[in-house]
Amino acid sequence: MKYIFFISLPFYLLDRITKYWVLRSIDPGQPVVVVPDFFHLVSITNTGAAFGSFKNNNAFFIAISCVALLFALVLLLGRHKHGAADRPKSLWWTRNFWRDLSLALLLAGVLGNLTDRLLYGHVIDFLLFDLHVPFAHPWPAFNVADSCICIAVVFFIVHSFRQEKPASQPV
Repeated sequence: MKYIFFISLPFYLLDRITKYWVLRSIDPGQPVVVVPDFFHLVSITNTGAAFGSFKNNNAFFIAISCVALLFALVLLLGRHKHGAADRPKSLWWTRNFWRDLSLALLLAGVLGNLTDRLLYGHVIDFLLFDLHVPFAHPWPAFNVADSCICIAVVFFIVHSFRQEKPASQPV
């Protein structure tokens, strides 16, 4: 269980530190060009959800974030509480690794954006990529917490496709 916090906490702190830096260093009207015509650092506020959808619903997203945090914690704590003695300690990473990793990243991401919503009333986005394709010109700005949430979804999908081998039955 403790390794979950060794994953969640650093990503949460990275999100907080980068957003603090953005607020102190980047003027909302002056993007910082990192790679011309491809990658900029910006300071954008987002009162909605992904891609700026559902704007000005901060209270709703605070409630959804709290439910998501509670759900992830219940899943993490519940699995580790029941049946942990039955598992060999050397195989902690083989059973439900992708699921636990996705939940740890989800915790970091949801908590990062929830902190913004509680402190500022909006989420701070600062990573802006222009992929020069019609649907991503530019891609909407995002942050470390958003990245954690997206990666968590991918890992959860990977976990859902993994088949656990059934325990061998005595003959």
